[in-house]
Amino acid sequence: MARKSRKTQQTAAPAADLTIRAALYIRLSVEDKQTGSISIETQKLILNHFLESKPEIFVYDTYIDNGATGMNFHRPAFQQMLSDIEAGFVNCVIVKDLSRLGRNSIDTGYYIEQYFTAHHVRFIAVTDQFDTADPNDIHAGIILPLKNMINEAYAIDIGRKIKAQQRQAMKDGEYIGARSPYGYLKAPDNCHQLIIDPQTAPVVRQIFQWALEGAGLNAIARRLNEAGIVSVSVYKQQIGQITHENLIGNGKWQTRTVNKILRCETYTGDLVQGHSKSIDHRQVRAGADNLITVQNTHEAIISHNLFAQVQSILDATAGKCRNRAVSSYTPNLLKGKVFCAHCGTALHRQRNSRKKSDDVYIYHCLTNSRVAKDSCLGVTIREDKLMPVLLDIMQTQMETTLGQYALLLADDEQREKERRAISAKLGVCRQDIAQYRSRIRGLYENLVQGVISNEEYFSFKNQYEAKISDAENELALLEKSSKTMELQQKRQKSLSDDLCDIRKNPELTAALIDRLIERIEVSHDKQISVRFRFQSEFEEYGERNRPCRHI
Repeated sequence: MARKSRKTQQTAAPAADLTIRAALYIRLSVEDKQTGSISIETQKLILNHFLESKPEIFVYDTYIDNGATGMNFHRPAFQQMLSDIEAGFVNCVIVKDLSRLGRNSIDTGYYIEQYFTAHHVRFIAVTDQFDTADPNDIHAGIILPLKNMINEAYAIDIGRKIKAQQRQAMKDGEYIGARSPYGYLKAPDNCHQLIIDPQTAPVVRQIFQWALEGAGLNAIARRLNEAGIVSVSVYKQQIGQITHENLIGNGKWQTRTVNKILRCETYTGDLVQGHSKSIDHRQVRAGADNLITVQNTHEAIISHNLFAQVQSILDATAGKCRNRAVSSYTPNLLKGKVFCAHCGTALHRQRNSRKKSDDVYIYHCLTNSRVAKDSCLGVTIREDKLMPVLLDIMQTQMETTLGQYALLLADDEQREKERRAISAKLGVCRQDIAQYRSRIRGLYENLVQGVISNEEYFSFKNQYEAKISDAENELALLEKSSKTMELQQKRQKSLSDDLCDIRKNPELTAALIDRLIERIEVSHDKQISVRFRFQSEFEEYGERNRPCRHI
């Protein structure tokens, strides 16, 4: 809940909004993590200590960007703070020091001197003792740009030092990756030294042996899955190198994983690093001139000779694929939409070429061929058989959903009554919020004048803030309900227009499919089920619409 109060007024100044609704902004960059200069918790302690002597300041929210550079302002929490400023929720920003706001002197100066001023936002940098509301700060015009330039120079300098340190570590044969390659672990006493992992090194050797014998990437992946060997991502999760579920994938061996292992020279005992580099704080693939190779840095899993032989086989296979003449495919209108109803994997679209007639496209499940034999019932369906059925299902469901909309929105008089009720309640909520905020301003005046004690001030203030919070929650619900009603009427009209277009021209287009279809599932016996986007939207509207009817 926002902490709200007022600034002390000057004698003859005109009346103003004295409520100070502060945003606490905290930033920790990658460079700060490397140097250990300051933590998020330390910044919180400094800001909270500052607020202890400022009862007139009420914290609306705390915005934290963890691991965000100060050289630009494309930061999620910072952008959210700007949205709240423009919505009128925040009129004061407090940071530990100027560098927490940013290290780009031009942009930082813009926000402090122009943006915050234009939006009537007070800015406070605690340890720099900078406050835009302090009329006695006569040096701000000189010191502020100077400090911003120093902060920017520091960020550039520390970034260069970190990159130089990493490049030197690579040249010294130290492994600098966050996670060790599959087949290796980091030494317990030295995180830059690779040691053999007895659990996975034999798997790496087997992969290279299969490749030497002529097995393709797909065959190797299938053999690993059939043997029950856990995938790289699952194994790294088991040993604690991966914690986020989004990095695990489907838990099966994939051809791209096998290819990455077969192309990794690290398994020969040599370190080859620098495959990527950072540009504008984004990792991009680097050229061969950026690579740093150091030989015999750790124990090898395979020999140089075996690695070279496998590379020749892979290059030859890749060359055949590149030289093969391939005619262009027709557009895949259902790309990313069709899935196997049994194993849930996306169906692969394959072309069957015919000499005397047009090519035929088939959707089929690859699980049995790429994951493990007999691991799925299997699905195969021709595209020219699927599309007409899909069109019929779509028309039927659109007609059904429009009928449900008609029942839900049929009573225009009742709907207008609901709108008026929501509008009236919105007005009452806004009045209540304004009234309680006015009372809080009066409380602070009474505290300054000695009419009430500190204990009475905080007791009444907490009561009023609780009531404001309740009113704001109700206001948010009412505004959401009002917007939902308007949005759903637009969706109803859009769906009706789409149905009319389909009746006039019964042909599915990529735009129509993307707009209306969420997911298509096909079973072994060619039963087709479709999940439409407008179904989800209608169900969501029904859930949101129920509270409106009880207003």
